[in-house]
Amino acid sequence: MLNIVRNDITKVKADAIVNSANPKPVIGGGADAAIYEAAGENLLLAERRKIGEIKPGEAKVTAAFGLNADFIIHTVGPVWKDGENGEFETLAACYRNSLDTALDLGCKSVAFPLISTGVYGFPKDKALRIAVDTISAFLSENEMEVTIAVFDQTAFRVSEELLKSVESFISDRLGVPEFIDDSYVSEKRQLHNYSLNRRNAPDDEDYLICAGIGPEPEKPKGLKKPSIIDRPEKKAAVAGKKPLFSLATPTEESIDDFIKKAGETFPDRLMRYIDEKGLSDTQVYKRANIDRKLFSKIRCTPNYKPKRKTAVALAVAMELSLDETLDLLKSAGFTLSQSSNFDLIIEYCIENKIYNIFDINLLLFKYGEETLGS
Repeated sequence: MLNIVRNDITKVKADAIVNSANPKPVIGGGADAAIYEAAGENLLLAERRKIGEIKPGEAKVTAAFGLNADFIIHTVGPVWKDGENGEFETLAACYRNSLDTALDLGCKSVAFPLISTGVYGFPKDKALRIAVDTISAFLSENEMEVTIAVFDQTAFRVSEELLKSVESFISDRLGVPEFIDDSYVSEKRQLHNYSLNRRNAPDDEDYLICAGIGPEPEKPKGLKKPSIIDRPEKKAAVAGKKPLFSLATPTEESIDDFIKKAGETFPDRLMRYIDEKGLSDTQVYKRANIDRKLFSKIRCTPNYKPKRKTAVALAVAMELSLDETLDLLKSAGFTLSQSSNFDLIIEYCIENKIYNIFDINLLLFKYGEETLGS
């Protein structure tokens, strides 16, 4: 399981803390200096001197002393030149060797800073990409809780093309579709405001009036009622575009199938989708970025209700379509809203078949949203 958090590495609780170390046994700057200060400079420096010089990409271990951890894994990252001198390979080796060391130590959790992004000058967006790719490859074969602690928001850059595409998608969903003209919106708002001021109206009458299916209120003087062709669902049909909303979604399934499916719990529906997609449990929980114990609890607990982000992560892991995702979420009492950036980003990713959960999490982080997984 991989978590990306905005935090000081010395404040993260884990079995092992990784230090972006100086190759020589001296106190460097940035995260290295912060770790020495939190652990106890004299004690840690004495242990570090016993190790001696560390080559770039290597990983060595000391006790953690004052840190909230059992071990400090020291690794030396590359100095950035131009990306043509083995910097990417060396940085990947730092993460891979540190993870292997943590595994050998029996650690169940490990926390990393963004290695080499301080005085060594490695571009933060590239460093984060290497970290995520290397760690996710490790987690595909091993069980461990891995945290990347990033202190600087600028690390969360994503490609400009993707960012513009997502921003456009969100803007389109939150804005008024172009096939609804302004005169209709203005008149509809006047009708709605008028209905809300009527006394002694039934509790649900205002909603029905606003939805265009209830009794017609007495119109304010001079107000023109929108023609049938101006209503969103009719105008959309004429233009061949998708309506803004509808009160029912057509379905081809039988009433027996509908009732049977409606009675499924979230675990039942989850397992049905796993079987239909031909996936294993291990594939699903790893792709969903959740741990095995949580997945086992979901599977074995009747009527289990997951957290919303966990349900979404499982849908992403199974590469469900948008309709299938909504179906799975509904069984847990959730849906996707058109007024939430989190939901719109998820919808965008599903519609564009972006199912790598770590890529989605980087995008969610960019917008300050909660990430997927446990």
